[in-house]
Amino acid sequence: MQASVKRGGRLDASLLYKVFGGVLFLYLFLGFMVAPCLNTLTSIFTTKDAAGNTDYLAVIRFFFAGKMPSFVLNSLKLAVCLVVTVNVVGVSIVLLTEYFDIRGAKILRLGYMTTLIYSGVALVTGYQFLYDKDGILTTWLLQLFPGMDRQWFSGFSAVLFTMTFACTSNHALFLRNAIRSIDYNTVEAARNMGARPFKVLFKVVMPTLLPTLFSLTVMTFITGLCAMSAPTLLGYNSINPEIVRLAGSTTADEAFPQARAALLSIILAMFTIVLLTTLNHYERKGHYLSVSKTKAKLVKQKIQNPAANVLAHVYAYVLFLIYMTPVAMIVVFSLQNWQSIKAKTLNFSGWTLINYFGSQDYSYTTSRGKTKLRPDAISGVFANEKTLGGIRLSFILSALAAALACVIVVVAVNYIFKHRNKKRAVLVEGCLLFPWLLPTILICYSYRIFFNRDVWYVFGNNMYYAENVRFLIVMAYTVVKLPFALRMVKAAFYAIDDELEDAARNLGASPLVTFLRVKLPIVLPSVLAVFALNFNSLFTEYDMSATFHSSYGTSYAMVIQSMCYEEGRDGMNMNASGRRCASTVFIMLVSGLILYLVYGVGSRDLGERLARKEKRRKFWARVTGRAGKAA
Repeated sequence: MQASVKRGGRLDASLLYKVFGGVLFLYLFLGFMVAPCLNTLTSIFTTKDAAGNTDYLAVIRFFFAGKMPSFVLNSLKLAVCLVVTVNVVGVSIVLLTEYFDIRGAKILRLGYMTTLIYSGVALVTGYQFLYDKDGILTTWLLQLFPGMDRQWFSGFSAVLFTMTFACTSNHALFLRNAIRSIDYNTVEAARNMGARPFKVLFKVVMPTLLPTLFSLTVMTFITGLCAMSAPTLLGYNSINPEIVRLAGSTTADEAFPQARAALLSIILAMFTIVLLTTLNHYERKGHYLSVSKTKAKLVKQKIQNPAANVLAHVYAYVLFLIYMTPVAMIVVFSLQNWQSIKAKTLNFSGWTLINYFGSQDYSYTTSRGKTKLRPDAISGVFANEKTLGGIRLSFILSALAAALACVIVVVAVNYIFKHRNKKRAVLVEGCLLFPWLLPTILICYSYRIFFNRDVWYVFGNNMYYAENVRFLIVMAYTVVKLPFALRMVKAAFYAIDDELEDAARNLGASPLVTFLRVKLPIVLPSVLAVFALNFNSLFTEYDMSATFHSSYGTSYAMVIQSMCYEEGRDGMNMNASGRRCASTVFIMLVSGLILYLVYGVGSRDLGERLARKEKRRKFWARVTGRAGKAA
């Protein structure tokens, strides 16, 4: 009798857990994914004319009659050109460091992977600092060519150049792994049959990379189509900056701006859905490579032709200079005083840490000859309240969103594996992948419009009002990161042996205890890696920050962007450019540390960790032994 009661209690608790979990999942999915996007879609066809009558096709007519098609064409132009330039540069850097025998490949690889530690608005402002009208390189070039145009680094060419090198990060990660997994036996067999090195490259190596290249091409196209920070800061009229501009406009300024922004968002969504559907169909067809049973590690190929070898080395180091120059200049000028930074000249007597720590007063003379003093007008990153506020807010919101995405995905993936091959599991997975079908700007714009009023779905609150916007930012961050987290965590769950779960069940462990004590410890390293990568990307995120920008939601990225606009006004923020450089260095340090913990320490297995521990022990034993003998 007692056993049946226990079983009944467990059944009731399990049923209550399932009902609560299902209701909460539906509430979040319908309220924070479906409803806002549907509201955006319907707003296109509910505009009213001057007489107050609903005109279902007003926005469509305005689209074809106005300048809106130019924004779409500009984005398409950028996306198509990026596909070419990013693939050329991305494939080049991988081949130069992983396939060909190039001297200094390890150093080159570090330079090519610098875009992994700073991206978005930090990367764009870094290139601006070098190439802008008052940039370092532009200032130096003007001394050689006084007649050159100061505004040369702006518009389409500047955006294409910046994003070409910014978007090779995926090639540096994924294409590198693909080329390192090639079976060298196939390469050696082709060479034994008399094939020349470049013929082997194009006939044997490149075909094995096509699936990865196709995926990278699609993602690059979407990145160019949905570009935000580079077009905004470099002055290029594309879709995303126009959506953000229209979102902050009113009908007093121009005709139905919100509906026009919604239409542009839907156009972006249509392109994204088509491309991701094509990618999914291509992946399902399957691409397999037959290799020998004993796979051989790829050996780097020497370029036999002396002229080709020299050209390859020159090309490799030119790319290295392009990647490293902005990083080096940002680090150097972050240690210069504001006078040197303003003049864009290195002053070896002007080294300072004021851009990082501390503050100074600034005195200046007005046009009437009066001397004025601005207290703390020169301040460092960690002494400026506005900068610290942006860091604090971005850190908290990014950490909350990254953690929330991991929690949701871990629970969902556990449910998916528990009910695998069932429709409900497929439905849950489809719901979590739903944000991947939509561009980020559409999700954020939908949130801004839908929740900028008293909404019954969130208990009658206006979530865009005052500090509520921070909750909205966390939810947007979380939703956008769910698909990536799902793919990564789901792959980790495949490593769990079903026999472990069966053994725990036979020992009387409940499903919750089995999950916490058996499954979670196995997948925890992958979950922490996902958390770190999500936090890394959200900490300096710009696209969503620009959409939700308000006095209560000013993120670190928005603070960095505003530094240049406010520099020197009435003697305020005199070293804003220096503080921006220091902020970029700080971002690179944080991102580099996280990547090291994920791909360095975190990727080592137990044997490697024990070997390194033993190596450190022997090293310190030698050091202390020598110190003892010296004493």
